[in-house]
Amino acid sequence: MKTYVKLVLASACILNMSVVAQNTPKTGYKLINKISVEGNGGWDYLFYDDQSGRLYVSHGNQVQVIDEIKKEVIATFSGLKGVHGIAIAPALHKGFISCGKDSTVTVFDTKTLAVQKKIVVTGANPDAILFDAFSQKVFVFNGHSNNITVLDAISNKIISTIALNGNPEFAVTNDKGFIYVNLENTSSIAVINVLTSKVEKVWSIAPGKEPSGLALDNQTHRLFSVCANKLMIVLDAQTGKILAKLPTGSGTDGAAFDPVLKCTYSANGEGTMTVVKESAGGKFSVLENMPTQKGARTIAVNKQTHHIYLPTTTFETAVAGQRAKAVPGSFVILEIAPQ
Repeated sequence: MKTYVKLVLASACILNMSVVAQNTPKTGYKLINKISVEGNGGWDYLFYDDQSGRLYVSHGNQVQVIDEIKKEVIATFSGLKGVHGIAIAPALHKGFISCGKDSTVTVFDTKTLAVQKKIVVTGANPDAILFDAFSQKVFVFNGHSNNITVLDAISNKIISTIALNGNPEFAVTNDKGFIYVNLENTSSIAVINVLTSKVEKVWSIAPGKEPSGLALDNQTHRLFSVCANKLMIVLDAQTGKILAKLPTGSGTDGAAFDPVLKCTYSANGEGTMTVVKESAGGKFSVLENMPTQKGARTIAVNKQTHHIYLPTTTFETAVAGQRAKAVPGSFVILEIAPQ
């Protein structure tokens, strides 16, 4: 009887370990694909739409729409002047593109991919752009005028303008009435009430300096702000308290969060991606700094497959005192997957 019990217990333990192993994602990330994209010019944000399986990529004076399954461009929005960011309102079947050089937002239909309207914003150089489902509003962050143009996502009309005390960079929403935006030149985060269109709080992120990318864990209310001085600052999104300071690479611009894997990613232009793990008990640690490719500084995540996308190009050898030039026709989207 004792022998039988031991065998049963041993079998149960092995089975349990097998189940845990199957349900626990392996650590480590791998570059699995490079999606070649036609055209030259710079790039900025990219946006992955989980519902449609499409990746929207800002590239020069156009936005290219990539089918994730086919790994190819299926549509292009051209003639955009200094495109920066893309926001999608899935239930409304609408998309919004910010264009810095003519201070406009282009509205398009996500079903037909046809342009519907162009809106002149109330500021200069619209950069990051965010759709907030809670308020059904689009927030356009104007980098050269330190303000936000607020649009009604249904009517496409301008509702209000929110003044900021710093230069806005990336923003995220908690889908419950507040958005958070990095203020680059003041090294802080502004908390904005989406219903009143007012700044309610401003939190310092010192010792972080010149924040760019921002990500949010809406379950644990944690903000992840990546900074120019190679730090990721983790804050409590309800109190503004700094909870952790973690090292990243240089040339950071974008950040993204995977709510299933509980990992935050910092895209570093030097050619690395910093992976930060959020563990039970509010602990944060750097899992790795994965080599990517020089210039891969912005990022998007597919929250279903957990694949990560970073745009970049190949650079020529730099001449002393000059900026390295991109090799024509070398623009790609790096596709990275957890192992």
